[in-house]
Amino acid sequence: MKSLTDPSQALSTGLAKIRTEFHVPDGFPVGVVAAAEAAAKRAPNQHADRTAVPFVTLDPASSTDLDQAFSIEASGGDLLLHYAIADVAWFVEDGDAIDLEAWTRGETLYLPDGKAGLYPPVIAEGAASLLPDGSRPAVVFTVRVAQDGATKLDGAERAIIQSRAKLAYDSVKASDVPAGFAEMARRMGMNEKRRGASRVDPPEQEVEKLADGTFRLSFRPLLQSEQDNAALSLAANMSIADAMFAHHTGLFRVMSEPDAFRVQRLRSAARALGLSWPASTSLRDYQRTLDPTDPQQAALMLEIRHASAGASYQPYKEGVVPWHEAMAATYAHATAPLRRLADRYVVRCALAIANGQPVSQAVTDAFARLPQVMGRADSHASQINHAAIDLAEAVMLKGREGETFKAAVTDVVDHGVRVQLADMPVVANVKASGLTQGDDLTLRLVLADPDQRSIVFEPV
Repeated sequence: MKSLTDPSQALSTGLAKIRTEFHVPDGFPVGVVAAAEAAAKRAPNQHADRTAVPFVTLDPASSTDLDQAFSIEASGGDLLLHYAIADVAWFVEDGDAIDLEAWTRGETLYLPDGKAGLYPPVIAEGAASLLPDGSRPAVVFTVRVAQDGATKLDGAERAIIQSRAKLAYDSVKASDVPAGFAEMARRMGMNEKRRGASRVDPPEQEVEKLADGTFRLSFRPLLQSEQDNAALSLAANMSIADAMFAHHTGLFRVMSEPDAFRVQRLRSAARALGLSWPASTSLRDYQRTLDPTDPQQAALMLEIRHASAGASYQPYKEGVVPWHEAMAATYAHATAPLRRLADRYVVRCALAIANGQPVSQAVTDAFARLPQVMGRADSHASQINHAAIDLAEAVMLKGREGETFKAAVTDVVDHGVRVQLADMPVVANVKASGLTQGDDLTLRLVLADPDQRSIVFEPV
């Protein structure tokens, strides 16, 4: 991790420029705010009372838009996950001002100096957020997790819940979470291994705002608590996807595997990084063995991420099995409706299916429109994230032009190579020839321009 010294306020200025350049919304239109304030006062009257169930939330410490709360109980040899998802649809109706604004946004945008929410804060961080300061309406999915990690949606209902605690990834203790939390994560991991899933979480570059107002650029692997918590979402999303597919409806998250050419390049990258990848081992099996705390293995994990064609959304199509290669399963997004537009409709669909009701035409019509809307939103968010990282790198290196840095080649790209600095969380493309993956080299910094979000290195 590296703190960013920014006495000239280049980072703050650059982030403001990114917001303008990428049209990041600054607040909400007056009409949307007024509609949200009125909707936030809507008293739930179609919800069962489940305030006696000991739900808790687990998120980054600073989060206030809490989509999920959970409770776990044993049922014979099975575990029952009671997964409460914010009932956004209770506050947002099809075609109202809040809904129309959400369709223009698609998802919440995150920047180091703040976010641009999908919904106004009075809903996203207040009435719908599963905070522990009072009861909240939710859709509670009950997911049965067998001893081998197999999942099944047992039921869903609208309910009033009361979170007992707002737990944070970086401080949670085993005694804070419901009994069965670690066991459920273990079962889901075993299930992934049995399916041959290749889901990996490499450390990513991250720009984080600290409590004192400064920023930090780092490569941050997931904490164990984050990985265990992700297993709960995985269980819910897979069971909901299976239920939708069985009922010939739904919106699914799909991803294809890298083609043979890309896999061969990844094998070359592994050799160059000094890693052993047996010829008889598939990419799916091999990447599950990689350790994100090891620099060489983490570098290969990032290259695998870059080699992927990326995930997208796909509505149900008769005769087509929607498949997510990394999950090795039929998969959907349902657990973050405060942050992703698509999830609100998947939740509505699953709620109807679980209760023997028809899926509304409004939801079915939305499934046809959402892939394009969500694809555009995902691309927009990715562009903003890359711009913020490019800016942070330039700010970190400004004033060090002429200095030399040790680096390693992580991939050969058009007109050069991609490198990772040895002592800084910086990734850059360098114009160079005759280099292969894994080569060590020394670079001289030629330019670091925060205004253009640009850094230029040349080999020494």
